[in-house]
Amino acid sequence: MTNTTGCLLLLWAALLGGTAQAQQDAPTMRWLVQDLPPHFSYINGRPPQRPEDLGRGEVDGFLRLLIAQMPPGTRHEFVDAGLPRFEALVRQGQTICSILHVRTPERLGWLYFTHLYPTLVSRQIHVIVRRDRLAQFEARGQALQLATLLERRDLVGLLPKDRSFGPRIDALLQDQGAQAPATLSAGRHLNLLAMLRAGRMDYTLEYPAAVDSFLRTAGPGPALVKLPLAEGRSTPVATAACSRSPAGRQAIEAIDLAVRRLAKTPQREALLRDWRGEQADDPDRLRIQRYMDERARGGAQIE
Repeated sequence: MTNTTGCLLLLWAALLGGTAQAQQDAPTMRWLVQDLPPHFSYINGRPPQRPEDLGRGEVDGFLRLLIAQMPPGTRHEFVDAGLPRFEALVRQGQTICSILHVRTPERLGWLYFTHLYPTLVSRQIHVIVRRDRLAQFEARGQALQLATLLERRDLVGLLPKDRSFGPRIDALLQDQGAQAPATLSAGRHLNLLAMLRAGRMDYTLEYPAAVDSFLRTAGPGPALVKLPLAEGRSTPVATAACSRSPAGRQAIEAIDLAVRRLAKTPQREALLRDWRGEQADDPDRLRIQRYMDERARGGAQIE
């Protein structure tokens, strides 16, 4: 080996070592992902491996915006897990972030939270019933009162286990104690809307867009009706959450800063329009703009 060749090899090795060290030192964000169409959808049924694999729904689309506002070189990994496994991993010490979790007092014990955007019309909780049972739920043209519905013993509700519907609805359910609707772990192979069509219960609670997505692929069966709830907009803002640990604190700070960068960027209007497109109605657009204006002027919002 000549001296020139040896020097080149040493230089190449140093460059490779420097690249590897830079990759090792780059911050890594680990994100919880779930196939929850239409809000978060897997392309071709596969969990994302890269940010480019994310869908363009309300939640996965906003995750695209967040990631784009994070420092160049940040690595992003995606963890496909149900809510119980996510909690178990966090409590075992892993650092994972989620934009699928609603803030609750109990979750503040193991997660940090920050705000992302105001609750949109698409995220207003409705009572879902079969059309042939609609007469039992008539409210004379008024929005149903969940508090009144929960007092009825002639109707049986069934809800997903470990899901939060926001502080207002959660409080109403908790006040019912043992009389509250039963809950069931609903995964990919057990859909409560399918059970509702089969007559296993009288009603459940869900987002209208999620019902529409289910019906597009569910095949023939009884029609479902979406009835607005007076308490339906129970959650004022969408949130991001990260493990309540030193590493999780750094991660939630990065998310909060990314939201503020998005709020301040001159391209904000185009980015938000690309996110929501024609899905957002005028009240939604106004709420988003007001929220982003406040975020651009304010400091960190971390709980």
